Amino acid sequence: MPGSVFTFYSYKGGVGRSFTLANVAVLLARWGHRVLCLDWDLEAPGLGDYFRPQLPEPPRGGVIDFVDDFRHGRFAPETHVQRLLTDTGVLDFVAAGGEEPGYVTRVQQIDWDGLYDDGFGEYLEKCREQWVARYDFVLIDSRTGISDIGGICTAHLPDHLVLLFTANRQSILGAVEAARRADVARNLLPFDRSRLTVLPVLSRFDNREEYDRSETWRRIVVEETAELYRTWLDQTVEPATMARHLTLPYVSYWSFGEQLPVLSEQTPGADQIGFALETVAAVIACRLDRTDLLAENRDAYVASVRSSRREFKHELRVSIPRAAFGPAGELVAELEKLDVRVVKSLSGDRSLLARVEDDARHLCLVVDGKVSRWQAAEVELFLHRTLGQDRRVIPILTAGTDASSLPGYVGNLRYLRLNGSRGPVEVARDLVGQLKGFTSLADADADADLDLPALLAQARGSRLRPSRWDLVDELVTALQTAVGAGDSGRVHDLAADLEVAVKPRFPNGADQHAAPPETRRSIDWLLRTLDTRARTTTKPNHRKDLG
Repeated sequence: MPGSVFTFYSYKGGVGRSFTLANVAVLLARWGHRVLCLDWDLEAPGLGDYFRPQLPEPPRGGVIDFVDDFRHGRFAPETHVQRLLTDTGVLDFVAAGGEEPGYVTRVQQIDWDGLYDDGFGEYLEKCREQWVARYDFVLIDSRTGISDIGGICTAHLPDHLVLLFTANRQSILGAVEAARRADVARNLLPFDRSRLTVLPVLSRFDNREEYDRSETWRRIVVEETAELYRTWLDQTVEPATMARHLTLPYVSYWSFGEQLPVLSEQTPGADQIGFALETVAAVIACRLDRTDLLAENRDAYVASVRSSRREFKHELRVSIPRAAFGPAGELVAELEKLDVRVVKSLSGDRSLLARVEDDARHLCLVVDGKVSRWQAAEVELFLHRTLGQDRRVIPILTAGTDASSLPGYVGNLRYLRLNGSRGPVEVARDLVGQLKGFTSLADADADADLDLPALLAQARGSRLRPSRWDLVDELVTALQTAVGAGDSGRVHDLAADLEVAVKPRFPNGADQHAAPPETRRSIDWLLRTLDTRARTTTKPNHRKDLG
């Protein structure tokens, strides 16, 4: 997935914009994301002061040099990037410019309108494409107020706008108006962009002494910014609730100098500024998604994001009800033969609920008749820890388990069957196929009786009327596409139609014919593909990294 560009903007100065960006950048990098920060506040650069202890050397160039590169026909934006000396992961920085005496003059001589007339917009678009290909998050520190530079940062470059303001009407209304202008300007750009989403952040807010006045200003902030939430906030969450999560408190200790509290507050309490910075960083890491979980449980939301890039000890946890202990144990043994790092979870194992973080990437839920209360709690805990991660719940239903009677959070998932015709060996193979990204083509069926290879063999040997062979040929051709794409839902639907199409009809007449040559070739292709896929998922030296 390409990276996302977030611009941090404030209408007025002194709201903590650069402070917030720098701390968010450190958190994102610590959580395993590749982060690039750009100081685009060319007239009053300051982002580099927060990173000065981590700079390998004083900047020799920066954003301003993009202009010179463009004028001289050079494209090498990576040459202005500095890798910060941290233990938090990939955190890169592009300063506003070098610290040479002529910097101010160079800034004052830039004609931004003339540059765009000459094609500088296309040049920046190429830079943007490189950045989002190399980084998960690109964070831009924008100039305050209304300016040409501000337009580049708020309209042209970002996917999302982080709007910072303090509790006064100049700061709030000016920021909201700037966001509106950016959205209008964005629609006029000759580049493909989605609608600009805006994250309003109330900064430097002190509610510890003047509580009544602070609550009055909270209401004012929500009233003036409510429109900004509509494009991304979950409909079940009130803007007032989200606004409280997106509030950075004023802490006098951190108001002196350029400091990064997230470096010292590794596990902050609710009264520390690092706690609020973690919340904002988590919303950014989720790209403004799953705000319903944030409203419900802030700690679970942040914990899920914090662990989204970590390595798991086990690839798969198999939740086993006591009634299915025997066949489920055989399934675990077959998975181990396929080199899957698997761990069993028995109903009643309270140690699982006590763990701060899960140690298995995926959860396989063996359901025997119904989902037990224990398994329901296990799934709920897993889902709370799964935000923004490639982690899956894969149900396996034993014989006689009716999928339609199961809770929606299980019954609506694509599942496998463990029964007389599909034993632990076959289910383990198909389960590995799902984890690898292959598609289980026959076992997601509600009655588990649909065997696609057998159905195709039946179709190949059928005798049908020409009009029905035309229908079968259309279905087989569509199946080729669906199988190649791994679209299990489409495969299931087409296979069900094919089963009806080739069902024997009596009496047989003289108008019944064998499969046309082209249809037979298409069926043979499908059979070979299915056979190859089955053999691939059962190779002894199966790749261990299935996540």
